Amino acid sequence: MTEAVNHQAGNKLLIIDLEKCDQCESCAVRCDYYHRPHAQDHGMLGLREKATFMLLCRRCEHASCVIACPFNAIERQGDGIIKRYNLRCVSCKSCAHACPFGTIYTDMLPFYDTPYETFCDSCLARSDTQPACVASCGQGALEYRVPDPAEADLHILDEHVAARVRKWTKNEMVNEAGSEAGHETAGEAPA
Repeated sequence: MTEAVNHQAGNKLLIIDLEKCDQCESCAVRCDYYHRPHAQDHGMLGLREKATFMLLCRRCEHASCVIACPFNAIERQGDGIIKRYNLRCVSCKSCAHACPFGTIYTDMLPFYDTPYETFCDSCLARSDTQPACVASCGQGALEYRVPDPAEADLHILDEHVAARVRKWTKNEMVNEAGSEAGHETAGEAPA
């Protein structure tokens, strides 16, 4: 388990499994956020976007997604993480088409999504009750529990949310390129 922020041991987190979430045709989770004018307005889109940019984005030196956006809706923050400003975004999807790794999904770029449509309050008022999104997720992609420090591929994103996904790292990709692509790594003989 990796932590992007300090996490109080023993506190429950909303955990999103990105691989399971990506298998869903259309998200139908319910949300208890206080103002949701439509049932499809829930915070899952925002959670997926945050986890994707923090854990899967390659953080290119010359970020073509940032350069391609004609409305300056995507910016690189000081820590290198890409952030999309949804009130500037017109859903032209130029950033998704410009990303050479395909880590910006077009379904994460709706036209003019307002903050209440993509905001997840992580059920901050809850104590031990299971959030509606967890109970209603048909894929089982959401959990609300205390994370196990020994759990592999679990990454704490903030004080309320964690994501389960294999995080991309530059070193890991270089090491795996030989074995996964069928190439021999330095010093190994072909099998």
